Amino acid sequence: MSEILVTGAAGFIGMHACERLLARGETVFGIDNLNAYYDVALKEARLAQLAAHPRFKFERMDVADREGMVALFERTRPRRVLHLAAQAGVRYSIQAPHAYVDSNLAGFVNVLEGCRAHPVEHLVYASSSSVYGGNAKLPFSERDAVDHPISLYAATKRANELMAHTYSHLFGMPATGLRFFTVYGPWGRPDMALFKFTKAILAGETIDVYGHGKLLRDYTYVDDIVEGVLRVLDRPATPDPGYDPLAPNPATSAAPHRVFNIGNSTPTILTDYIAALESALGMKAVQRMLPEQPGDMHSTAADTTALAQWVGFAPATPVREGVARFINWYRNFYSS
Repeated sequence: MSEILVTGAAGFIGMHACERLLARGETVFGIDNLNAYYDVALKEARLAQLAAHPRFKFERMDVADREGMVALFERTRPRRVLHLAAQAGVRYSIQAPHAYVDSNLAGFVNVLEGCRAHPVEHLVYASSSSVYGGNAKLPFSERDAVDHPISLYAATKRANELMAHTYSHLFGMPATGLRFFTVYGPWGRPDMALFKFTKAILAGETIDVYGHGKLLRDYTYVDDIVEGVLRVLDRPATPDPGYDPLAPNPATSAAPHRVFNIGNSTPTILTDYIAALESALGMKAVQRMLPEQPGDMHSTAADTTALAQWVGFAPATPVREGVARFINWYRNFYSS
């Protein structure tokens, strides 16, 4: 039981997490279904970055494949599991809901069952800031109720938290959910704003700016995210000794289950994010202002006090610096 299993290893956060784990001497077994939600060539290029490491093993697999996942856990018996595989995208969940049920719900049950059958030290899984849905009080706190999702994607991520808690309660499985807040950086996803805007501006095309540029996001640089993820992975969830069932804290439990926000804690308005991109590119964007899209949240802002207390999490990358690093990667990657 020496390996760390990383699902979604060909994904944006998955690749960066694998790199960091390998750099510190871990043996990593990665899986990914390499679906076509966005450019498969980019996912393959990420895997090529990891393939040079002798301690990295990879198998193409869908977490929704029940029999395959049973066999995988029997074969690898991982020490810890970092579950990042999911059908991503808020807006796409309106068009293709069954993809989210298959990957985010059925797939997560398969991961939980694997961790139950072959007990692991710790399961860390990706949740999302989208679970806050219709909440308007900022910053978002893990102590807030999250009962009003505004997209199916958000609903599946909230369901993951409830499912993981159930397994922690029934089987004593240490599990921690991390609510990611708008992650960006090198090797990022083409369906995210920074990638789409960069591609359009360089091509001289107009960019669509939703919410008339007034959307507020807690943009978090990928290196900061991964630092937090690994710190959490190294500290298995434990029962909260102060948990009071008469006044329950949604972020902790009498079971070994925790939920944390992981974000930058310095939200940026969309127009300022675009200004940082224009500065890094040395080009002005032609902007088309549009209303919010269905499923979009108007504002996100993370209260990361709990994570700072738990593992000393402290994001260190300002948005302008992070955007500049992304542009440097983008130019190098697509010029080659």
